[in-house]
Amino acid sequence: MDTTGFGVAIMAAGKGTRLKSKRPKVLHEIGGRALLLHVIAAAKAVVPAAQIYCIIGHESDRVQSAVEHTGVQFVLQAEQRGTGHALQMVKAWFALSGVQPPQHLLVLSGDVPLIKPETIAAICDFHLRERAAMTILTAVPANPTGYGRVLRLAEDSPEVTAIVEQKSLQPHQYNAREINSGIYCFETEALFSKLDNLSTNNAHAEYYLTDVAAMLVADGKRVVATPADSVDEVLGANTIAEMMHLDAAMRLDTAKRLMASGVTIFRPETCVIDAEVTVGPDTVIEPYVQLLGATRIGSDSRIRSYSVIQRSTLGDGVTVRNGCILDDATVADNAILGPYAHLRPESRIGESAHIGNFVETKKVTIGKGSKANHLNYLGDAVIGAGVNIGAGAITCNYDGVHKHQTTIQDNVFVGSDSTLVAPITIETGSYIAAGSCITEDVPEGALALGRSRQATKPGWVAARKAIQKK
Repeated sequence: MDTTGFGVAIMAAGKGTRLKSKRPKVLHEIGGRALLLHVIAAAKAVVPAAQIYCIIGHESDRVQSAVEHTGVQFVLQAEQRGTGHALQMVKAWFALSGVQPPQHLLVLSGDVPLIKPETIAAICDFHLRERAAMTILTAVPANPTGYGRVLRLAEDSPEVTAIVEQKSLQPHQYNAREINSGIYCFETEALFSKLDNLSTNNAHAEYYLTDVAAMLVADGKRVVATPADSVDEVLGANTIAEMMHLDAAMRLDTAKRLMASGVTIFRPETCVIDAEVTVGPDTVIEPYVQLLGATRIGSDSRIRSYSVIQRSTLGDGVTVRNGCILDDATVADNAILGPYAHLRPESRIGESAHIGNFVETKKVTIGKGSKANHLNYLGDAVIGAGVNIGAGAITCNYDGVHKHQTTIQDNVFVGSDSTLVAPITIETGSYIAAGSCITEDVPEGALALGRSRQATKPGWVAARKAIQKK
C-alpha cells in the first residue's frame, strides 16, 4: 500500500516504574536489542525514518542517544501527563517546526516490541478502506483483566462506540473481552482538533488519548476497530517477567523463521538467538548455542553446543566445535574452530584455517590453510597462508605501554612453545625451533633458534639420592 500520507508517533516517554529498574523502560532489551529499537525497525519497514516521531521524556537524552542512529525525529514530552498529552506535544512540535503534519498518524507504543511491519501496514490499509477518523488495533487475550475494553456498535460491526477502562466497566460490560492495544491510526486533522478538549478529570489526573474516541463518535465521525492476528504482538511489558515472556516469544519466532529457511536447530528452546541473526540453509545449530547481535552465518556450517557467537560473520562450511566464544570475528569458508577457541574482536580467520583447542586470538589476520591447533595466544598479528603454529606458541604484543605487531609470512613453521616478541617479522618459509624466544626478524628460509644449550649430567639422580640417605 502507499504510505506516503502516513506518519508514525511512538510513545516512549514513560519511566516504567513497575520494572524496578534505573534503566528507561524502552531501553530494556529482548531479542538482543532495546524494546524501542524493535518498534522503530517495524515502523521503518512501512514509512521513512523522517516520518517517524519518537516521543521521549524520562531520561530523554539517554533514550535519544540510544536510538538516534535510526534517523527518526524526536518530540520532547518533558512532563509526562498521559497519552493524550504526548500527542499534544506532537501537535506542538509540528506547529513550532513548520513541518506539515501527515494526513494520517499511526500511534505506536515503544514497549510493544513484537509489532510486525505487516500489522502496521494492515491497520493503515484498514483505516483508509473504512474512511475512518480513528482506527483501533485490538486483541482478545485469554485474560483481559487490567486492559481497557473496546465496545462495538454490534458484534459483527467494525464501528466502536467507546473505549472503557477496566475500573470504569459497568456490570453489563464485564463480559467484554476485546481489549484496546494502545495502537491507533488517526486522521491527523480530526485528532488534532480534539486534543485541546481533553480533560484531566480522572483518577490519575492525566490526558487520555482514548477519550478522543468518544469525542469523534459524538461528532458523527467513524471510529473503527480491527483485531491483530496475534495477542503477543500487541502486548507490552510492565514487569521483567512479562518482558521475558515477550523475549521467549520473539526468540522462538526467530528460530521458526530460520528453520523455515532450511536451518536445522536441535532443541530450539535451549538456544538464544537474537532477532537480527541470519543463517544460511543446511547449517546445523546444536542445543545450547547463543547467536547474538548482527551475527551472520553462511550455509552448510555446523555450530556445536555451548558456543557463543556475537556480532560475527561466518562463511559457508564453517565448523565451530563445542564451547567456542566469538566476538566481532570474521571467519572464512571451511574454517574449523575449537573446541574452546576464543576469538576476540577483529579476529579475521582465513579460508580452511584451523583455530583449535584453547587458542585465543585478538586483532589478528590468519591466512588460508594456516593452523594454530593447541594452546596459543595470537594477538596484534598478521599471519600468512600455510603457516603452522605449534602448541603453546604465543605472540608477545604488549610492552606495558604500547601494542606491537607480529608479522608471519606464508609457509612459516613455528615450533611448539615459541615466544615471538613484537615488533617482529618472520619471513616466508622460515622455521622457528621449538622452545625459542625470538626477538629479532627472521629472514626468508632461515632457521631461528633462541634457546640456551642443553646440559646433561649422567648419574646425577643416583648421586643425589645417595646424599639424601645420609
